[in-house]
Formats: sequence, structure tokens, C-alpha cells
Amino acid sequence: MKKPVRKRVPDSRLASAVSALTGKREALLSPLATTSADAVRRYQRVPEDIRTPYSRDADRIIHTRAFTRYIDKTQVFYLVENDHITHRVIHVQLVSKIARTIGRCLRLNEYLIEAIALGHDIGHIPYGHFGETCLSALCQQYGIGVFSHNVQSVRFLDQIEDCDLTMQVPDGILCHNGEGDDVRITAEPLKSWAAFDKKVQDNADGHRSTSPMTLEGCVVKFADTIAYIGRDLQDARDVGLISDSTHIPERSREVLGSTNREIINTLIYDLLENSRTEDEGYIAYSRDVEKALISLRSFSRQHIYNNPILTSERAKIERMYATLFSTCLEALERKDTSAKIFTDFIATGWTSPRYLETATPAELVRDFIAGMTDRYFAKRYEECVIPRRIEGKFR
Repeated sequence: MKKPVRKRVPDSRLASAVSALTGKREALLSPLATTSADAVRRYQRVPEDIRTPYSRDADRIIHTRAFTRYIDKTQVFYLVENDHITHRVIHVQLVSKIARTIGRCLRLNEYLIEAIALGHDIGHIPYGHFGETCLSALCQQYGIGVFSHNVQSVRFLDQIEDCDLTMQVPDGILCHNGEGDDVRITAEPLKSWAAFDKKVQDNADGHRSTSPMTLEGCVVKFADTIAYIGRDLQDARDVGLISDSTHIPERSREVLGSTNREIINTLIYDLLENSRTEDEGYIAYSRDVEKALISLRSFSRQHIYNNPILTSERAKIERMYATLFSTCLEALERKDTSAKIFTDFIATGWTSPRYLETATPAELVRDFIAGMTDRYFAKRYEECVIPRRIEGKFR
């Protein structure tokens, strides 16, 4: 008989030594940084180990099925065949790297920053932000409210895969979006899990996120823009959507630069010069950089995100979402356990039993579709509309 594998647990001396070392390192952080002592989990099912709580959260996120699916989720150019454009898996690494660089200079907690950054876009769905618009319309049609990728990111990690993360991490994930309207962000602490759950529900009801509860979350919120704003210009040039002769606005070019490298460099240095993490805590751009960034974002919206070349197939994508949603819902009503929503989602073993017991059929469909990669989504749609051919004999 095979002996059970014994879980290795560090002895008390090692645990004490690691804890002391962590304490020494965190003593060097800013007075307003988030420390391991601030970490609070909803359940605390197992004791902490040699990792800091936030480092452990980053590991838990990386090992989720949702994180694995970053690999085939496109960013902006969802119908472009080019292996060098930015996918979600690249974007989250860029956000993590940029945010950790900023956090290190401001003496904030890099472990917390990394965890928030790695998980911030897990809720993004097939075909980018337009896919989010399609799914949100269907969710409202079926009576389960609006769909937002930031809420979905929290839903995947907190409910569907039940990672039991520290509150600071899903809060930073929830509040990462809406960065376009912020020039200065101050952290707004939360006192309880009940307050956090209300914050999530407010977002699910369509209200915009308030500020993150930590300065580390504020940094990730800014880093998200820094990671994509110049990179989208680079990708658009690489695929020929815009040319070098398509000049970005003069104000943006003079203040920020015109290449991805220049834009990232300018935004990071400006943020470091204008943020405060000592006596008062906020993360901020200068007014000149804010105006230049707003101008550049407007340019990108017109010439990239709403470019007719990218938007010409949107009617087809809307039909794909509607067809797939109704087909999955019908499979649940028929209790067709051979359907993909059962075999690839409900009956996988990694989906939380507590979530499965409480989710309605429409919510199950929403979450199944939201977790799909672009390629998997297209394949499931083909199965809905293209008759299956039978090779050889029927028997």
C-alpha cells in the first residue's frame, strides 16, 4: 500500500527566523506601506508558511486555472493574426514589472503589488473590451445585472476557485480599472470583509470603483495605464493600423514622447516625483502629464480602439455571444451533462462547491463564457452552428 505523502512544514526555529527577517525588511518600508501584519484572510484555512502573505497570494493566483487562460486572451487586436502583438499574458507581466519598479522606489510592498498586478485582468473575456460590452448586454437581458471584468476577476479568485486571498489583493484587483479619470489617488482603507463585499456588490451594480484600500493598489492602477498606453501605439504601428506619419497629438509628443520606451520612462519618473508615501499618502501625476495623457488616450480611442478596421466584425461577435449564451443555458435546462459547460466547467473538480450550490443557471453561463480564451470561444461557437459530420459508419 502506498504511503501518504507527508506535508513538509518548517520547524518553529525556521519559521521564527523567516518571520524576523520579514520584519526587518518591512521595517525599511514607508510608514504608509502595507505590511504582512496588515494581511487578513477571509477563512485562514491553513497557517502561513515561510512566504509573506502577499507572496503566497501571488503563488495562489499563478496556480489558478483562470491565470493559465491568460495565454490566449487578446488585448486590443483580437482579430489580428500576428504573434508579436500584446496578449493579456504579456500585459499583466508588464504591469507587474512597472508597478514593482514604482513600488520599490516609493518603499511600498512589492509582494502585494505583484499579487494585485498578476490577478488584475483575470476577468477579461474573449475579444477584449467589446466582448465585455456584448456579455454585459446579455447578462442584463437574463436578469443578472451588468458585467464588469474587474468584478469578474474577483469572482474567479474569491468565489469560483476560492483562493482565500488576503483582502488587500482582491481589493486592488477590483479597483484597478477606471484609471483614465485619475490624476491623484489616495487609499481608502476598509475595516471588514462585509465592507469589501459591499464594495464588490456596488461595482456589480454598475457603480464605479472607489479608490483601493492600499497605496500598493493605487500604484497598480497607474501602472496598468503605463503598461498599455505606449504599447498599444507600438502594436498599432507593427500591424499597420497607424503609420509613423500618423502623428500623435503635439502636446502628448512634447510631454510624453512618441515611442513606447519614452512614454513609459516619462510616466514612471513623473509618478515618482509627484507621489507621496511618507507623511501623507497618494499616488499622482503632474498636471502637465495628466493633460498629455488624456490627449494621447483620446488619440488612441479614435485611431486604434475605434478604428473601422478593428470594429468591422463586431456584429458577428455580438451574434456569437448571443448564440453561445442561449445554447449553454439550454444545455443546463436539459441537464445535458455531455455539454461543454458541464465537462469543462461545472464538473471539473476545481470549481468551488459553494459557488456551484449558489450560482443561478445564467450566472453559470456568464462565468463559463467569461473564462474562455478567444480560440476556445470560437470553437464552441462553431459547434453551435456547424453540423457535426460523422465519419465512416453509424455503427
